[in-house]
Amino acid sequence: MFAKAFRVKSNTAIKGSDRRKLRADVTAAFPTLGTDQTSELIPGKEELNVMKLYAHKGDTVTVYMSGGNPILFELEKNLYPTVYTLWSHPDLLPAFTTWPLVLDKLVRGADLMLPGVVVPPTGLPQVQQGDLCAITLVGNRAPVAIGVAAMSTAQMLSSGLKGKGFSVLHTYQDHLWKSGDKSSPPAIAPLAVNPTDSNEEKVDLGLQGNLSCLTLEGEEENRKVHHPEASEDTSSGAQSQDSLDGKLLQEQMDELLHQCFLHALKSRVKRADLPLLTSTLLGSHMFSCCPEGQQLDIKKSSYKKLSKFLQQMQQEQIVQVRELSKGVESIVAVDWRHPRRGSTLEGSEVRRIIIDYAKKNNLVDADNRNVVKLDPILCDCILEKNEQHVVMKLPWDCLLTRCLQNMQPAYQVTFPGQEPILKKGKLCPIDITLAKKAHNKKVTLVRNLETYGLDPCSVAATLQLRCQASTIVFPAPGAKDSLQVQIQGNQIHHLGQLLLEEYRLPGKYIQGLEKAPKPGKK
Repeated sequence: MFAKAFRVKSNTAIKGSDRRKLRADVTAAFPTLGTDQTSELIPGKEELNVMKLYAHKGDTVTVYMSGGNPILFELEKNLYPTVYTLWSHPDLLPAFTTWPLVLDKLVRGADLMLPGVVVPPTGLPQVQQGDLCAITLVGNRAPVAIGVAAMSTAQMLSSGLKGKGFSVLHTYQDHLWKSGDKSSPPAIAPLAVNPTDSNEEKVDLGLQGNLSCLTLEGEEENRKVHHPEASEDTSSGAQSQDSLDGKLLQEQMDELLHQCFLHALKSRVKRADLPLLTSTLLGSHMFSCCPEGQQLDIKKSSYKKLSKFLQQMQQEQIVQVRELSKGVESIVAVDWRHPRRGSTLEGSEVRRIIIDYAKKNNLVDADNRNVVKLDPILCDCILEKNEQHVVMKLPWDCLLTRCLQNMQPAYQVTFPGQEPILKKGKLCPIDITLAKKAHNKKVTLVRNLETYGLDPCSVAATLQLRCQASTIVFPAPGAKDSLQVQIQGNQIHHLGQLLLEEYRLPGKYIQGLEKAPKPGKK
C-alpha cells in the first residue's frame, strides 16, 4: 500500500476527545494490550498528530503520529499498527517468518507467498482467513511487515504451503516507514526452544487434525491386568507377544516413514526450495504424502526423532543436513541422481517386485489366488482418488498393468561397438508419410532417423543416388534437434528396402511402409 509515495492532505494535532476515542479503539482492536501499554502507545499529554493522506492507488488513509513516528493507520474503519509500534510490542499480532531475501520483494509491493513462509519448530500460529498478522525474518522477532491472512492456518497446511499467504499492507522501508525517523528494526531474539525437544514433536502437535494423514484414530492402550490365578509363565508369554507386536508396528512405521520421505523429495521438494527447514519438510511435505487411512508418527518408529532419521538419510547420501541457525536444522542439498530416483526397471523386474511384495505382505486373496488385496501402499501407487475407498482388490493382470502404466516409460538403444543409450519417454518409430506439394507432386517424408543411429544427411544422399530423385534435409516440425528427409516422388519402396535389408531394422519400428506404390503403379 505504501510501496510508492503518497500525497498528504492534512496534518493536525489530535483533539482531546479524539484521543480518548482512539485509545478506546486501540483497546477494542488489540485486546492483548494492557491498560498501561495502551496508555504508553496513546499518551495522555504528549503531542499526537493525525495525518490524512491519499495512497498511490487512491485509498484514503488516516495515520496517527507520535514522537515523530507513525504508530497506527486507519483504512476503511480498520486500525493497523505500524512496524514502529510492533517493535515495542512484538507479540501484538500472530507472527509468521520468512527469509531476509524476501523482504526486498515485500518492500516493492509484493504479497507474501506461502512457499516463502518458514515453519518454526513450534509450528505455524493458528489464524483464520482475514486475520491481521505480523511478518518477521529468520533469526529476529522484530516484525518487518504486516499483512492480512489470505487463508486459515489449516488451509495453508492442507495446500502444502502453496499460493498466496498474506496480502501485505505495510513494510519496513516503505514510504510510511520513511515518514518517521527511519530507524532500523531492533534485534529481538527468537523465543527459547527446549533443545531436548525435537522439531518433529512440536510440528506434530501443531498439525494434528489439520491433515488427513494425521487423523487421530482410537487406540486401545495396552494394560497389564493382574489376575491372582494367572501364572508367571502366562505373564511372560503376554509380555513376549506385546514385544513382538511392538517390533512389527515399529518396522511398519519405519517403512511408512521412508515412503513419505522419498515421496516428498520426488514429488514436492524442488531445487528452489533449498535450503529447507527439516520441520517444513515434515510438516508441509511428508505428512501430506502419507497414504489415506494411515498416520505418520515418528515416535513410533525405531528412529524416534526426525533428526535421527535424517542422519541416516545423510549417511546414505540422499540428503545433506546443516544447522544454519542455532538449534534449527535445514536440508541444504538433495542428491537427485541417487539410485532411488531415475533408475530403470524392465517389465519383468516390475512384475517380480510386485509379486514378491504381495506374497511377503500376505496380500494374495486366500479364496481366489488370482486376486490381490490392496494395502495402503498399493492404493497410493495405483488408485485414483475417487477409487481409494471403493476398490479393495484387483486381479493380477490389472494390478501389474496399472503399475506399469504409472511408471515413466524409457527405452535403451544399443549400437555395435558403443555404450547403450538410455532415454526417457516412449520409443518413436521411424515415421514415413506421403505429402503433396506444388502442382500436385508427391514427396516422401521420413523422420526420427536419429533415434536409431541413422544420419539423415547420409540417408538422403543414399536415396538420391538410388532413386535418382532430389532430396532435401530440414528441421522436423514440432521436434527439437531432429531432422526430416524429403525425397521427390513416392519412394517408400526404396526407403523400405534401405531400412529393412541394408540397415536391418525390425519392421515394427518403421511406420508407413504400407503406403508404398502397388506394382505397376507410379
